[in-house]
Amino acid sequence: MTQHSPVDQNPTAPQPASSTSAHAGSGVVPDFAPVPTDRPRRRYAVAGTGHRAGMYVAALTGEHADVGELVAWLDPNPGRIDFYDAQVGRALGLDGPAGLPRYTPDGLEAMIAEQSVDVVVITSLDRTHAELVDRAMRAGADVVVEKPLTTDVEGCRRITRAVGDTGRDLVMTFNYRYAPRNSTLRQVIASGAIGEVTSVHFEWALDTVHGADYFRRWHRDKANSGGLLVHKSSHHFDLVNWWLGDDPVRVYASGALRFYGDTNAADRGLGPRPERGTGVEGDPFALDLRSDPRLEALYLASEQHDGYLRDRDVFTPGITIEDNMSVLVDYRRGATLTYSLNAHAPWEGYRVTVNGTHGRAELEVVERGFVEVDADGKVVLDPSAVPGGSPVDDLRPEGDTLVVQRHWHRAERVPIPDGIGGHGGGDAILLKDVFRRDLRLGDDPLGRAAGLRDGVRAVSVGIAANRSLTTGQAVLVDDLGLTDAGDGDRSTDATAGAGGTPVR
Repeated sequence: MTQHSPVDQNPTAPQPASSTSAHAGSGVVPDFAPVPTDRPRRRYAVAGTGHRAGMYVAALTGEHADVGELVAWLDPNPGRIDFYDAQVGRALGLDGPAGLPRYTPDGLEAMIAEQSVDVVVITSLDRTHAELVDRAMRAGADVVVEKPLTTDVEGCRRITRAVGDTGRDLVMTFNYRYAPRNSTLRQVIASGAIGEVTSVHFEWALDTVHGADYFRRWHRDKANSGGLLVHKSSHHFDLVNWWLGDDPVRVYASGALRFYGDTNAADRGLGPRPERGTGVEGDPFALDLRSDPRLEALYLASEQHDGYLRDRDVFTPGITIEDNMSVLVDYRRGATLTYSLNAHAPWEGYRVTVNGTHGRAELEVVERGFVEVDADGKVVLDPSAVPGGSPVDDLRPEGDTLVVQRHWHRAERVPIPDGIGGHGGGDAILLKDVFRRDLRLGDDPLGRAAGLRDGVRAVSVGIAANRSLTTGQAVLVDDLGLTDAGDGDRSTDATAGAGGTPVR
């Protein structure tokens, strides 16, 4: 494994060419006005200093340092704070760490008051989002929250009440909206080229590196993450909601843990398994934290403080999430979504088919064509770092293709412009909207910026799907009691509380 840029949120995810590119295609990046000379920088605190925080730390010490500054950390693990505090110190040209004030979760309100925090960036465990959003807003701060918004119905209600009571701002970071391939599909649908949408088929394949990673870390416990139908699929459900400009109304789901976990390992005769991956040789499912300096510092060197193991074996007991999921979603205007997620595929990417009254659009994305294993049995995450590189897979080359075919016409390929940053070239564009939205010149015709209502709509599908898995019945989204959640991004009364905040 090789060291990745601090802006790469997940070291096991495929690294697209866009992640090292500084140039985007024409029209991809919106225009922003210069920062007024008399405008003070906004003061940011980061709640949750796992690897997901890296993108925001890098942004506030790099491209967006002119509009914002980091002023405090919030995390129960001092080792992870040390890692980022040192990173900020280097960015500031200091001889040592930045020495920013640090707080534990029970000190959130004190942090906001003592450090005059304007915005809290929440990159903590999914199940902690609702509490932290609520408390931060009631203490006087705006919020930037990583997806998913939260994991359950009560979390949605709590956040909605906090926004309504305080009038504070909430930004959802749905970075896949900003990936040019996804925004180009939205343009195709909005143009009417394929008519009124009648159905969408969306298949997502996670490979045995990235997909397996959700079964190593805290996500493996459904109480923490809501399972992949909430944690991962909220990305995908948000895309469909946004592509269609419509609301999900009815959800039916089927799924199970069919590949990972101790029972499946025993059924396939895999034999005894190690508890963790660090130190294991010749096993492509093992993640050795020592092979990536960032993972080693954030997790291996920091586990002494809280006992959190980042490299659990994917075939050990305790996994309560599914690895194969299928979902059927009906939309208010009549379209139907068929969705599937597989977390143990041999390649990584997705296929989307949008059928309409005038034709059909097809988007195919290959993010990693195959998982390469070296002579020692270790997974090669970045073939470009290996001498000689890796041969191009002619059958499944990495890239994306968007094809539109109208009735009684030949298929046409639609050009997809280049993006910048990870997540399909969307991360760097998202960060511009996160940190300098008020400087944007003109409205975004694609409506990519996401708020409370978008966050609620996305997780409502996953929450309903989880309920359907339990009951075996279809679930009406209205029956979740979220009808008013996020409407107008303002809404009514919750009590604040303190608690621990394990991090990503």
